[in-house]
Amino acid sequence: MIAALVLFWGSLAALVWTHALYPLTVALVSRVRTQRVACDDTYLPSVAVIVTAYNEESAIERRLENLRRLDYPPELLELVVTSDASTDRTEELAEAAGARVIRNPRGGKVAAQDAAVREADAEVVAFSDANATWAPDALRKLVRNFADPQVAYVCGRLRLEAPDGSNKEGVYWRYELVTREGESRLGSVTAGNGAIYALRRSDYVEVDPRFGHDLALPYLMVQHGRRAVYEPQSSAFERPTPTNESEYRRKVRMFEHSWLIVLRGRMLRGQPPGYLLALLSHRHLRYASGLLHLVLLGSSIALLGHGVVYAVFLGLQLGLLAAALAGVGIARYYVLITWATVVALGNYLRHGAPATWTPQREELA
Repeated sequence: MIAALVLFWGSLAALVWTHALYPLTVALVSRVRTQRVACDDTYLPSVAVIVTAYNEESAIERRLENLRRLDYPPELLELVVTSDASTDRTEELAEAAGARVIRNPRGGKVAAQDAAVREADAEVVAFSDANATWAPDALRKLVRNFADPQVAYVCGRLRLEAPDGSNKEGVYWRYELVTREGESRLGSVTAGNGAIYALRRSDYVEVDPRFGHDLALPYLMVQHGRRAVYEPQSSAFERPTPTNESEYRRKVRMFEHSWLIVLRGRMLRGQPPGYLLALLSHRHLRYASGLLHLVLLGSSIALLGHGVVYAVFLGLQLGLLAAALAGVGIARYYVLITWATVVALGNYLRHGAPATWTPQREELA
């Protein structure tokens, strides 16, 4: 009985905190305790924009054409395609389009990025996916943050758009971006995104090739006494996955790497108290949501007959599952993505996290 009570209230409190109270707290506190970034729109360092590619022949020419149209001095900009042993015409097309091509043995995205940075001479290295599109002023908005000597890492805003250009940002992504902006105002973000981010070349660190930069680089910068910030005016565009089911599969692949970093990346070591709380709240508890829901469901069943509150919460959980099965949009999305954290943990514990990846173009709208 006591164990069931502890599990029920503990799991409920953790879920409410990570999904509701933490984002609300960040939004409120960041409005009164803002650590401003000393941006300078005239700051124009030399930049190497690095696009990592594996069999991207259908997208690489369009990607490079988009980058050539950036509003940035061409003499300060180098376009680099680092190929993870592509077997199609990616390397040939990128070279013909004027990019510097770095050919690598098959080793995964992070290994290919490391190889490109080793050969870069620019002050700033910026990264993007082959299927992304940047706004013309995206790079200027991104690098102006490096005028502040405390800033080591900057990520831009990923906007999700349908093929016709209409906005497809869902409720979850908008809510995530609001939290990310609040974290940045308080000091540093707890994660970035692969579509648009940059670092000072001197601050770049090579991580385990199975790690992803999105989660690893921000906390490493803070461990080194620097800031990792979010620039909402620097925009990249991608198409969202077309269905909740395809997003579920994508999230399982992502969460496998997230669990690797959470369990073996020493994220919490040496972190300042505020950022430590942010990592625990926004990353550790968020990735544990699936497990917490299973604990809450099991303890609710165990406590039936010991109070109305336990019957109410059991009913709410069963109602959420029923809505998801019925195809109710936000309910189905939440249940699938939450379950993805559990499946990903199981996959990681059984097989580890692979370093290599294959683009899932068939899943894009």
